[in-house]
Amino acid sequence: MTLEFTPTTVDELDPDRRPSVRLALVPVLAVVVFLGIGSAVLGLDPHVPLLWSIVFVGAFGQYLGYSWPELYDGIANALLMGLQALLIIFTIYALIATWVDAGTIPAMMYYGLELLSPTVFLPVAAVLAAVVAFSIGSSWTTVGTLGVAFVGIGAGLGVPGPMTVGAVISGAYAGDKQSPLSDTTNLAAGVTNTPLYDHIYRMRTGTLIAFGIAIIGFAILGLQSSGAVPAGQVETIQTALTGTYDVSPLVFLPLVSTFALALRGYPALPTLVLGVFVGVGTSILFQGSGFVPAWEVFLTGTAPATGSDLVDELLQTGGLTGSAWTIAVVVAALVLGGLLEKTGVLAVLAHRLSQGVRSSGALIAGTGISAILINALTAQQYMSIVLPGMTLRNLYDKFGLESDQLSRAVEAAGTPTGALIPWHAGGVFMASATGVPTLEYAPYYLFGLLSPLVLFMMALSGVGVPSTRRTESIQTAD
Repeated sequence: MTLEFTPTTVDELDPDRRPSVRLALVPVLAVVVFLGIGSAVLGLDPHVPLLWSIVFVGAFGQYLGYSWPELYDGIANALLMGLQALLIIFTIYALIATWVDAGTIPAMMYYGLELLSPTVFLPVAAVLAAVVAFSIGSSWTTVGTLGVAFVGIGAGLGVPGPMTVGAVISGAYAGDKQSPLSDTTNLAAGVTNTPLYDHIYRMRTGTLIAFGIAIIGFAILGLQSSGAVPAGQVETIQTALTGTYDVSPLVFLPLVSTFALALRGYPALPTLVLGVFVGVGTSILFQGSGFVPAWEVFLTGTAPATGSDLVDELLQTGGLTGSAWTIAVVVAALVLGGLLEKTGVLAVLAHRLSQGVRSSGALIAGTGISAILINALTAQQYMSIVLPGMTLRNLYDKFGLESDQLSRAVEAAGTPTGALIPWHAGGVFMASATGVPTLEYAPYYLFGLLSPLVLFMMALSGVGVPSTRRTESIQTAD
């Protein structure tokens, strides 16, 4: 991924408009209150509390002396940085619909029910998702394709949907973090001036520990949720699938072509677009769909009538137009993050963090915490990598730490935790693609919970971290 954005540092802020630490906390607390009251108390969709937050932070920026054109520049920069994520969301919604219509996802469900059992399903789903994500370098693509099919397989085996989604997302992000094809992996290495494979090597131990513990957790959950599958349920689902779709190896053509391009290193967006075209072609050639109906599915989604309510619910999709709810949340969250960055709120808080650390372990742990907070405030994983990755580089030099310590910290805490946040681009996408709300799968998204915890434990215990202390003072801001 090419970096199009350079975050503002405290030194670059106009002293007359730079907020103090206490003042910078005001909009942050306001956002927390608005989201808490709007979502948790009033039960509103996140769009409304995000709008309240945008208006408040915009007014806060004008109070500091920023003009509307300046605030708009901040919004535009944030939207530009999140543009790739928005386009991928659009495309994957359409891709899922065309792959259902093509029989690709129904066939994956059919064969998965043949091969898997409830006891081993969760750990196997996590490992397969990790392998696919590592191979293609995209957690989102993995969840939007393989993950959707696994939700259907899990439902047929009697495994709760939140557990299935937690396992798939865990594997997807674990594989993505170790893949040299991943955009976030390359971004973390790029913004910290770290050679790519040095960054991947530094992440390996923590990733393996977190994912290994997660696999053990999924094995235990699998044993606990492996009660008898209702008699005839698998056969009923398979009959509904074969009665509606031509289930054969030929319908895997969209999957094979998409993953083949990804394995060859083609960028995610054009690869997914090709997957849409191959999906439409497969619908026409093997499912007997007409040219116009196949493209109508691309636009408006699927509503199959298989004779099984469970299968109909699993295979109902919204197509391109179904992405509107998700896109609106992500756009609003990006706007909010752009305003917080432009007004200097994030720069001041990051600078304050740098003043409070006195050891290398505390610095790494603090970097991880800042990445998580930025994830929550800006709703995109790119910003959680770029802001601490660029603003804390000099501080790592002062502690005598190699740049791969910084790159590991921002990615281990920044990349996987976004899917835990309901209004974050990752959380919104995972919930909408799988049909399981973020807060329902979050307790089972074990890798997302463990990755930052392992980072903190390794940093504070000194495992793999040189024992150094800062000797050079940093000037305190107001």
